[in-house]
Amino acid sequence: MKQQTVSKIYAQALLQLGEEKKVKVVDELIALTEMINKTNSLENVLFLDVFTQEEKKAVFADIAKKAGLAEVVVGMVNYLIEEKRIGLMPLIVKEMIVLDDERKGFLKGTIEGAELESDPKLIEKMKAFLKERLGKEPSLTYIQNKNISAGYRVTVEDLQMDASLDYQLDQFKQSVISE
Repeated sequence: MKQQTVSKIYAQALLQLGEEKKVKVVDELIALTEMINKTNSLENVLFLDVFTQEEKKAVFADIAKKAGLAEVVVGMVNYLIEEKRIGLMPLIVKEMIVLDDERKGFLKGTIEGAELESDPKLIEKMKAFLKERLGKEPSLTYIQNKNISAGYRVTVEDLQMDASLDYQLDQFKQSVISE
């Protein structure tokens, strides 16, 4: 929990710096993350403790130069290396994506159901309902959940709408027990 809180603070600060300097820090960090994930040796150098801070900074300096990263992004990554918090970088990037989507008025969520694929009309109805209710454009991904017998469960941030048969049966059971 502490790491997530710290990551969110770093993400907010970096987004604010990026806005002030007119740099698309989210795009640059996503590109950097993809670059790191593609190269196992680069990931090892940056995230394993067997390499010194100087070695990590030297390798990152070469990568940053080749990728043309903005000074703000380079400074942040170097700071994380110096403070031995580079391991937080994936969480920071994730938080930045969420915060950036919120600023743009997008919400990400999931629809869970028993079927292998969902009905596109259903997804559109859910999007329209959520947009009307929350005032933001939702981006919903369908996930098959074998624990759901029938119906759907929609989760967007901390909002969950459960229209599954399992939930309705459980509610009925609770009402019978409580009476």
